[in-house]
Amino acid sequence: MPETMDCPPIPHENKDRIRALLKSIETGDPEPISVVNEARYIQHNPQTHEGSEGLAALFKRLSKTSPRVNIVRAFEDGDFVFAHTEYDFATRRIGFELFRFEDGQAVEHWDNIQPRLGPNPSGRSMVDGPTEASDPALTEANRSLARNFVETVLIGARLDRIAEFIAEQGYIEHNPRLTDGRAALISALVQSENGHRVIDYHHLHRVVAEGNFVLCVSEGDHAGQHCAFFDLFRVADGRLVEHWDTTEKIAPRSEWKNNNGKF
Repeated sequence: MPETMDCPPIPHENKDRIRALLKSIETGDPEPISVVNEARYIQHNPQTHEGSEGLAALFKRLSKTSPRVNIVRAFEDGDFVFAHTEYDFATRRIGFELFRFEDGQAVEHWDNIQPRLGPNPSGRSMVDGPTEASDPALTEANRSLARNFVETVLIGARLDRIAEFIAEQGYIEHNPRLTDGRAALISALVQSENGHRVIDYHHLHRVVAEGNFVLCVSEGDHAGQHCAFFDLFRVADGRLVEHWDTTEKIAPRSEWKNNNGKF
């Protein structure tokens, strides 16, 4: 019988480089910033001036304020890296960071950051839970599941089909305002004010995935305010079983500091 060999692991060099980049906000180390092609860098945070200050100078300045940066989990999907982070820049915040790579360097960036709240009524924080991806062969199936859930249930408001995506029992929720379980999610999605849904998803912009973790980037309204929704799901046995998110108000266009748009 011929000798069999295990397949080598898929390298995740870009993921590690983004971890180092984000940590350099805390340390001020200029070396990790070389991962960014600043000449081609497209910034989608509307509150950040594009090209007004080099990243090395910016991170060095920020490091003097004694920030704390924790990269809770990070994943890689082709040319994309997405990370779930917690920051303490005088106030504690939770964020998702999404980078696109081209020719070995980061050339585009999106994020979604909100104040850290909680724990929620189930005793869960906004960041606890599993951190490592598994089931790489199921990446595309899991991406499709999460995409269909957002488009069908969150955007399409087809709550009658939620059982196709989430089991009745065992759904773990990290949203600071919700409890575990499918029933709590349904209750939140049916809430309305002045004839409009409180949580109102309009458009799904992007879905990135690695194994059993999927991040969906969406746009809509929350309590009547134009917002970005970043939803991270963990998948098991063909169902969404765990959820983390951030919701951030999108400033009016007149207040944007660059013209690239949030998405």
